[in-house]
Amino acid sequence: MSLQAPLWRSIAVFRFASLIYAAVLLAIRPDFYRDWGWAWAVIAVMTAWTVVTTAGYATPARRTWLLLSGDLVITALALLSTAILQTHDATKIGVMPITATWLAAPALAWAVAGGVRAGVAAAVVIGACVVSLRWPISGAYSSTALDGPIILLLAAALVGYVSMLSARAEQALQRATEIEAASRERERLARTIHDSVLQVLAMVQRRGAEAGGEAAELGRLAGEQEAALRALVTGDEQPLAGPGELDLSAHLSREASALVSVITPADPVILTEQAVTETTAAVRAAIDNVRRHCGATARAWVLVDDEGSAVSVTIRDDGPGIPDGRLAQAAAEGRLGVSQSISGRIRDLGGSADISSTPGAGTEVRLRVPRAVLPA
Repeated sequence: MSLQAPLWRSIAVFRFASLIYAAVLLAIRPDFYRDWGWAWAVIAVMTAWTVVTTAGYATPARRTWLLLSGDLVITALALLSTAILQTHDATKIGVMPITATWLAAPALAWAVAGGVRAGVAAAVVIGACVVSLRWPISGAYSSTALDGPIILLLAAALVGYVSMLSARAEQALQRATEIEAASRERERLARTIHDSVLQVLAMVQRRGAEAGGEAAELGRLAGEQEAALRALVTGDEQPLAGPGELDLSAHLSREASALVSVITPADPVILTEQAVTETTAAVRAAIDNVRRHCGATARAWVLVDDEGSAVSVTIRDDGPGIPDGRLAQAAAEGRLGVSQSISGRIRDLGGSADISSTPGAGTEVRLRVPRAVLPA
């Protein structure tokens, strides 16, 4: 559904109503014209063009700038024909031109099609033609000749603004419809997967833990896949993210497993695509360090906190901790997993990475990413 369609229909109704008004004025004021027959010929041209534009503007594909430009030119020519057809005395006393209010139609059409600036530009062209009929032009400033053009200018600006709001509302409605459809499909898939795959993985995890040995390792892997799949089918698809933005919570939730718990705020945590990608990579590197250095059974917790101007992500584990001086020694030996994969990524975003550890009490990595990411 196009929210601009009523505006185009209103312009079509305005054209026909203005055309009838112009014909009535011409019928009751024959003495104001040098050649009444040629004046009716102009009305006939206006009638034909009204039919053409009504049919053209009714279809979005035909609302081209070629048609809009032709509309403006033909209206201006019909308006300027008043200088030839109308008597000098009628023009001098300010009799309405032969087009009457019909002259406003192209300015309104330009406003709907191109917004405020386009509508104002068309209104200025039509207004200049109206003022040029009052010769000498210097006398127009001391009369009411500028009233009509000024009203047309304001009307075009207002219609252009309404058209812009309608276009934005239409985009928002379309996006909301897409999100609703995606949510329904996600819910359907979630029910199907829950009744089949997730139950099987949960059973494999339980039976593997009961059997022990190699079966316990298979059970652990099944548990990790169950958690990851559950996070995938129940997570939101960034409903509030705009172009170039992503939801950090949704991406980090995919790292959840039987040994990794991810706690995120209820609302999406929206950051730039670069910030989400780099932060997720840094968190993944921290989790890999837990698996590598703390053993296969070590647990990790990822906590996301939206602070407004910045977002903090804390990764904790229950491992043995890092001995004093170990990070500096690893960097000196060329092993840059922490300094580059974690700290380096966050530092490039303009944030900070703090690592604290106590032997025997685990390790805590806190990442803080500002909302405004530094340019690459």
